[in-house]
Amino acid sequence: MKLGLMSAALPDLSLEQLADWAAAEQFGMLELACWPVADGPGRRYAGAAHLDVTRLTEVDAARVRRIVEDRGLQISSLGYYPNPLHPDLTHRAEVIHHLKQVILAAERLEVGVVGTFVGRDAARGVPENLDLFAEVWRPLVTFAGEHDVRIAIENCPMLFSQDEWPGGHNLATTPAIWEEMFSRIPDQNFGLNLDPSHLIWQFIDYEQAVYDFRSRIFHVHAKDLELDRQGLYRHGVLSAGMGWQIPRLPGLGEVRWDRFIAALYAVGYDFVLSIEHEDRNFEGSEELVKRGFRLARNVLAPYLV
Repeated sequence: MKLGLMSAALPDLSLEQLADWAAAEQFGMLELACWPVADGPGRRYAGAAHLDVTRLTEVDAARVRRIVEDRGLQISSLGYYPNPLHPDLTHRAEVIHHLKQVILAAERLEVGVVGTFVGRDAARGVPENLDLFAEVWRPLVTFAGEHDVRIAIENCPMLFSQDEWPGGHNLATTPAIWEEMFSRIPDQNFGLNLDPSHLIWQFIDYEQAVYDFRSRIFHVHAKDLELDRQGLYRHGVLSAGMGWQIPRLPGLGEVRWDRFIAALYAVGYDFVLSIEHEDRNFEGSEELVKRGFRLARNVLAPYLV
């Protein structure tokens, strides 16, 4: 298992600068952010692009591979996390078009995984969204399979603010929903980018999730989460985490990384732990973000062999 990082937290670094720093800090893999270059951030860490997939020629792809491989690194996945089930059909079409470009770029780079969200219409219930999911995602998964790419869906609910209320912007949040998703789209190139932090505040056992969905775990995000008990007391569980779930770097929250990683080893997962940095205590400057990555590295590295 190798330690990696999601590049979106360092958007001002070029790919060369990112690769130089990651290699010097003993990371092994990069998850490259691939949002549309022209987009500004719609939320924290969105809008980052260390790779312009819309202009990636074969020559460009060879250059990217050299940059990464010459530094002893690998690309674990290309990451683009939008809302492919957005109720605005024009926006949805734009998102799906770009997601297909990310898939094609992954094929050209010989990267086997694209990380993304299923998406959700926040105003609709789960049954309606599952029907919408099947309609939109069947052709997308087929398209990815035709290009030898596996789709890894992150389990973040995307429910952090009132504008995402009540359902959030990502359907793939719980074991029951995952089971239904994989029932409707059983293709073997469709799976999870599992992040234990998003299970903590839903009071879901992240170790059991590893055992139950072992064959569907394609990629793993390493992010932690702190439960603010005072905020939970004030807002209650029906607030869906708002006011009491706090993203943290690994080691600063409530995930038992020894137990989580032990479960991954037990089921035969042997790919990447990709640190996703969203900790506000380590934001505000490039050096602070880098310190955060180093802290997470030092917490996780002893478990990786």
